[in-house]
Amino acid sequence: MSAEAATLSQAAIPDDSLPNPKKWLVLGAVGLIVCCIGFAVDTRMAAFCYLIGLLFATSITIGMLFLVMIHHIFDAYWSTIIRRQAENFLAAMPWMGVLFIPIFLLTYLGGDQGVVWIWMDPSHALPGHGTVGTDVLYLKKTWWLNEFGPFGFWARAVLCFGVWIYFARCFRRNSFSQDKDGSAEHTYSSRKLAAIGLIAVALTWSMAGFDWIMGLEYHWFSTMFGVWIFSNAMRAALAVLVLTAAFLVAKGPLKGIFNTKHLHDLSTLCFAFTVFWAYISFSQYFLIWNANIPEETFWYNYREQGMWYGVSMFLIFGHFLFPFLFLLQYPLKTKYPSMVFMACWILFMQLFDIIFNVLPALKDENGYAAQLFSSPLNVLWLAGAILAGIGVLLWAYWSSFNKVKVIPVRDPRIGECLNHNH
Repeated sequence: MSAEAATLSQAAIPDDSLPNPKKWLVLGAVGLIVCCIGFAVDTRMAAFCYLIGLLFATSITIGMLFLVMIHHIFDAYWSTIIRRQAENFLAAMPWMGVLFIPIFLLTYLGGDQGVVWIWMDPSHALPGHGTVGTDVLYLKKTWWLNEFGPFGFWARAVLCFGVWIYFARCFRRNSFSQDKDGSAEHTYSSRKLAAIGLIAVALTWSMAGFDWIMGLEYHWFSTMFGVWIFSNAMRAALAVLVLTAAFLVAKGPLKGIFNTKHLHDLSTLCFAFTVFWAYISFSQYFLIWNANIPEETFWYNYREQGMWYGVSMFLIFGHFLFPFLFLLQYPLKTKYPSMVFMACWILFMQLFDIIFNVLPALKDENGYAAQLFSSPLNVLWLAGAILAGIGVLLWAYWSSFNKVKVIPVRDPRIGECLNHNH
């Protein structure tokens, strides 16, 4: 048996020593219970924290979907090995849709229809602006800000998850079927799907960002926001793939398969999207600052109140400058300890970025942005929401991992990928 054949044979068998998916499901359930308690104690804060946790987990799965499609559209070979792990994460996509249901129930069964998106309650008081129902900016945007129209808010949410789930299942089906029959038709099918999917997923993910995040403060608008939410999803997914690869190499399934060159290429993508995120974030800020339109500038004004000014400075240096300088260095991009650290750092900053965009939209009775650390319970609701999202995500991943081969052993480019050393 050749060395390559031995490698493929070894890669076909999942390791029994790897995590039990049920443990992650239990952790996710614990997080959901904490969130439910939060809904009863402090409904609005807990609801915003839950949205943050859901966005964090969903952005990872969306990033994985983008990476799979980019792999196919460019007919890449070096990423063939790691693509299988992205496909395993796509198993979580339907469950992200299920996790969205509590927000719908809370909106209509919790006694405050504007608990998350205030525009859903026309009687909601706006400091100095009367009510939502009499707000001229709301009235001008009702063609989009409506709940149950033919293309209303909830219909758009169903459309978004439907598109994401459809493409996730198609790519998974093609890849896993190819493991059985080795047909190149599955590769051609995925390539065609990727050409359509990149457009469809980009539009729906941008639409979800407009609805779920920008809709929290419906006065505000930004032409850069759809690209910002894409860049964050890519950064999160790449960081998770670095951690996954490092774990599987340490545990054995990818040992001798995923090499230093693969790690370097993955790390280089992390660097590329670090620069891209900074470019988009700065461009958004610069355009709003330069135009100086009140309907836009207020968004940043709220994020200079209390703790949020410190968070904004932390994002500049922690989400861009530090990763940028770190990932410039070739040796650090080829060592697992350094890249595991950087991947954890990026995910931590990604979470802070979502918090920075979401939580200041929650205002107190005086119209000031909510402060996360104003109560220890706020941190508890946030921790529960993150645990719920990540618990379900990893449960879905490991459940899929245990059912399929570790790498796509019959992919036409697998030989080139295994010999990727230059």
